[in-house]
Amino acid sequence: MALTQSTGGHTQRTATSARRNRKMRAAVRGWLFVGPVVLGTFLFNVLPLIPTFYFSFTRWNGLGDPSWTGLDNYTRALSGGDDVFYTSLKNTFVYTIGYVPLGIAIGLVLALLANRPLPGMPFFRALFFLPMVTSLVAVGIVWRWIYNDRFGALNWGLGELGIDGPRWLGEPNPAMFAVIMTGVWTSMGYNMIILHAGLQSIPQDLLDAASVDGAGAWSRFRNVTLPFLSPTIFFLSILAVIGSFQVFALILIMTGGGPGSATYVYIFNLWEQAFQLRNMGYGSALAVMLFFVIAAITAFQWRMSKHWVFYQ
Repeated sequence: MALTQSTGGHTQRTATSARRNRKMRAAVRGWLFVGPVVLGTFLFNVLPLIPTFYFSFTRWNGLGDPSWTGLDNYTRALSGGDDVFYTSLKNTFVYTIGYVPLGIAIGLVLALLANRPLPGMPFFRALFFLPMVTSLVAVGIVWRWIYNDRFGALNWGLGELGIDGPRWLGEPNPAMFAVIMTGVWTSMGYNMIILHAGLQSIPQDLLDAASVDGAGAWSRFRNVTLPFLSPTIFFLSILAVIGSFQVFALILIMTGGGPGSATYVYIFNLWEQAFQLRNMGYGSALAVMLFFVIAAITAFQWRMSKHWVFYQ
């Protein structure tokens, strides 16, 4: 009897040890995959926040010793000492409101098209994704030529239809619209790929059951496809909002913040203050404020997600 209990206890300890070893190996494999990303994020995203936060309380030109000024940089921005601070913030919100929903909607349409079993579809998927892997500088140069009011392809096409095209990059409203559409064009391939992966995870049995119950195409899309895609759309919306607040290269190449201050976005102001005017301390304050703005918006998105995101 004692031998049986001893054998049983030894077997249980062996099974427990085996489970612990399996969990340990799984954890090691997981960290081997995510470790480089976590390390890179820590080195290049988290650590730089520490000196940036410090410099935001100083007056510094990037070369000499910084002098402590306390909250002067923040007071300057929020009290109107920077004439373009609120303009740049407003323009960034306008860009975000136009870029985020439109980019996701077009990506969803492309994902639905790419999900169809049509001949040559892998080629078209790669073609749609091509803008994502193209240099933003090249994209900005090409689209600046397309939007040229005298020699651009867009106004030429509109002229063939008898429509007098506007000065796309020379007037405030068309300029912001042009930048938004270019941003959407660059991101639609990535949105398509992510949403296409989400479409592939939808159980076909549910769609077939909805068809048997008499649901039409729109009803299946609204009641089956969209709820299953809501976590993916939520993920893309967070990335899109963060990316929209960091738009810079397209603005620099296409409009330079103009005409006037129509496309003068927040990051453009930060870059100009820090690297053109050498106000590194004030630029650091702008960066810290942007961090908290993005964090607040992301937290709001997380809070609101419980009302429309459905997990399986």
